[in-house]
Amino acid sequence: MAIISSRELPRTFERRFGERFAAERLFVLTHDGTPPTVDEAAVNVGISGFGTPHPSYPIAAVGADLEENYEDSQYHTLLRVYYGGDNNKDPDGFVAPTSRPARWAFTTQGPPVPALFYYAGAGNGDLRPLTNSAFDAYDSLTTDEAQCKITITENRASFPSLAISLTNTINAAPWIGGATHTWKCQGISSELQWEVFGEQTYRFWKTTVELLYRQTGWPLQLPDVGFNFLGGDPVQKRRAMVFDFENAEWVASPGPVGLDGSGGLTLGAPEILVRRVHREVDFNTFFASPPP
Repeated sequence: MAIISSRELPRTFERRFGERFAAERLFVLTHDGTPPTVDEAAVNVGISGFGTPHPSYPIAAVGADLEENYEDSQYHTLLRVYYGGDNNKDPDGFVAPTSRPARWAFTTQGPPVPALFYYAGAGNGDLRPLTNSAFDAYDSLTTDEAQCKITITENRASFPSLAISLTNTINAAPWIGGATHTWKCQGISSELQWEVFGEQTYRFWKTTVELLYRQTGWPLQLPDVGFNFLGGDPVQKRRAMVFDFENAEWVASPGPVGLDGSGGLTLGAPEILVRRVHREVDFNTFFASPPP
């Protein structure tokens, strides 16, 4: 087979408002009598395959076909090239599955969390432990907290064994606007898929990552309260006592008392202990950043 020459016929273009672009190009190829294949004909007129941009419009090649014996001539073949989509709005559809960039989606939510602090007075500068006026901690109080969930979907050429081990980890350093330990990897799922693209079958793992941002962070925040404290010389654990004025005697405290974070009594609001229970990793390394 040898293609001697080719010429393009007048182009057609169609656009219905509210729908995607569509276009068609026609080429008449002159050859030695052995008709070319679709791929040979397309390459001859400068079309490398699926996703080749249209020369005039923001669309790309999505298919082609041949008509042999064009105008009853065994030396001529008609090549039709079809264009569609909009490669300015959705360029990922014209890239091989394993080369497409990750897709990011953001949603917000406000679930209940333990209420441990309150803002005293006007503004946000005076944050105090939430207790009653006698500095007793409340039990089981909750409040709503702003949270942001990110879903990242991407195709991986091989099974994401390392990524799956990241479930239940938190960020070791600031990441996309969130302070250290405010982002958590909620879970990772992956499904084996196949897709035909450009006459080649791609085998890949479609992987979804869920990350959740918590404004107050993921380490546990615990009021430092208890029925015992550390004191005396030598220091040892002692029972917290209160004075019974009616009977003029010291008795064991009927409720937990505030501690200072080191086991000592505060005689006031308790210290809030911060305890990290999740393994930390560098999110900048594993999850990069969202597209601009």
